[in-house]
Amino acid sequence: NCEQEAAGQWAGVAENSDKSESIMRLSWALVHSRQAVDVQRGIAMLEVALDNGGGPLQRREILYLLAVGHFRAGDYSRSRRYIDQALQIAPDFRQALTLKKLIEDKITKDGVIGIGLAATAVGIVAGSLVAALARK
Repeated sequence: NCEQEAAGQWAGVAENSDKSESIMRLSWALVHSRQAVDVQRGIAMLEVALDNGGGPLQRREILYLLAVGHFRAGDYSRSRRYIDQALQIAPDFRQALTLKKLIEDKITKDGVIGIGLAATAVGIVAGSLVAALARK
């Protein structure tokens, strides 16, 4: 299993930065994949990496990639939490700032669509009630 292998390799990250870099590259590729299953695998690997620590720069990258993965998976609230954590470490991280704007735009758009759907449903129900009462 890819995630288990990554977990085992992260244990020795301080000893071997080449392994760490390889795992980060693989995680990056997975969260940017068009296949949902790959995105989930990348997220799982990054969560293991996050639990195993690392320096602030590595933590920032892991948090950013987790935000990317969750954004691509459609979990915008979790994506926003991770991107906010990354920005706490590096407030001027341009990629993270750009992703945060995309996340907020998507949340706003989905919220507006949700409100529109709810209003439409209320309108249909109200219209049906008026029509039913008019027939009596």
